[in-house]
Amino acid sequence: MTPNQAPFPGLRFRRLRRTAALRDLAQEHRLSVKDLIWPVFVTDVPGADVEVPSMPGVVRRTVDGVARAAEEAATLGIPAICLFPYTDPALKTETCEEAWNPDNLSNRAVRAIKAAVPEVAVMTDVALDPYNALGHDGIVRDGVILNDETVEALVRMALAQAEAGADILGPSDMMDGRIGAMRAGLEAAGHKDVAILSYAAKYASAFYG
Repeated sequence: MTPNQAPFPGLRFRRLRRTAALRDLAQEHRLSVKDLIWPVFVTDVPGADVEVPSMPGVVRRTVDGVARAAEEAATLGIPAICLFPYTDPALKTETCEEAWNPDNLSNRAVRAIKAAVPEVAVMTDVALDPYNALGHDGIVRDGVILNDETVEALVRMALAQAEAGADILGPSDMMDGRIGAMRAGLEAAGHKDVAILSYAAKYASAFYG
């Protein structure tokens, strides 16, 4: 049924804009620091933070630096950090085993954050491209993306991240069936409280790069 609106003066939208209190009550969208997620890039390169030339003001941090960033996030009231690893090219292979290494860079950073400020939520990126010598989100053989084999690898990666202490998994690959497989794997391993973020929500952010 099509709703009918009363004609003016029965309908006056300004009624709800008359005072700050009324505007606050009727406001549809409200953005605060509690809605923010801080994307943090982590590297194994020792020393000070390394600037990312393509993203002015953004740096790659060491694991210790990521933990300090999490402490800063907590002080600022930012509730979550999203980790993106810069993998040593020597660790990249066409089968991407480093993706589910319990001691890979991303998992060490998760543990460091949780040790420093356990109340900060940690989101991780689930995709094979940081670990793939071919640079793809999926395992490739003879020029063909192996969807099902990739899904198995992504589940192993998700489980390693959950074991490290990740609160939210953000799958950024494009494999068919991977969400259901990850959820089933997490449930079977006892990680029922680990959330999976829809990448549509992440992509819809005005801050997505």
